[in-house]
Amino acid sequence: MTQILVNGMLLSANYALIALGITLIFSIMNVLNFAHGQMFMIGGFVVYYAVVVWGLPFPLGLLGAAVIVGVIGMVVESVFFRRVMKNSSREENTMLLAVGTALLLENVALSLFGEKQRGIPPIISGVYRLGDAFLPANRLLVLGISLALIAAVLLFVNYSRTGRAMRALAQDRTATLLMGVDVPRISTLGFGLGAALAGIAGALLISISGVNAGIGTAISTKAFIMIMIGGAGVMSGALLGAVTLGFAEALGYAFFPGSVTYLIIFIGLILFLLFRPQGIMGKPWG
Repeated sequence: MTQILVNGMLLSANYALIALGITLIFSIMNVLNFAHGQMFMIGGFVVYYAVVVWGLPFPLGLLGAAVIVGVIGMVVESVFFRRVMKNSSREENTMLLAVGTALLLENVALSLFGEKQRGIPPIISGVYRLGDAFLPANRLLVLGISLALIAAVLLFVNYSRTGRAMRALAQDRTATLLMGVDVPRISTLGFGLGAALAGIAGALLISISGVNAGIGTAISTKAFIMIMIGGAGVMSGALLGAVTLGFAEALGYAFFPGSVTYLIIFIGLILFLLFRPQGIMGKPWG
């Protein structure tokens, strides 16, 4: 049981980065970024090429993943989403654009990288013993980095000037505009930060599970599960959804095959949404 708890904790911390990123984008722009998983995938490939192909240190690859994926996110927001949201009031158009962006990034990745699974050697070696559980040093390092980044994002959003502007924009776009906030700039920064978090998550997990060009859809699905559990647009809900999914996976993989685990998770999610469609932390009115 201790091993299950350790695995759940590791999964939860990694998933939290993904959930925070997609929640940040949704709360600011009211857009579900269906390309979030593809941005995770790009972050993994950036680290692969930095560490394995070019022989650069892992921290430099991690920084490169955050910057490159963050810039991609800002370009996508300013070139595509901003124009569509300005010229159309139908939410379906932004959803279709997000799906199209996901397909574009996935097919570009398939053309550039192929279907082969890529990975990097463990960042550090060794195994620690925690009761009757085993904790690889590499996973412990990834856990520590994930927790530090989660804390940094929460501090930034809650206490920095830009973070407060993002929160104001998430609460009332019109009032924020009337207060003199540069809404387009804040939207772009928020989208870029959300994308960067996905890229960092991919960069960290490539040292554990590897990455391939088709992994984006599975990661996006997990992101949507987390925000549906916690409540769309609520950062504390995103963290709660990440913990719930992480421990559900750890328990499921310990007792059932992988496919059966997600079948049970989806059935449980459907039953949960029948009684609480807004999620645990979400409000009934949105």
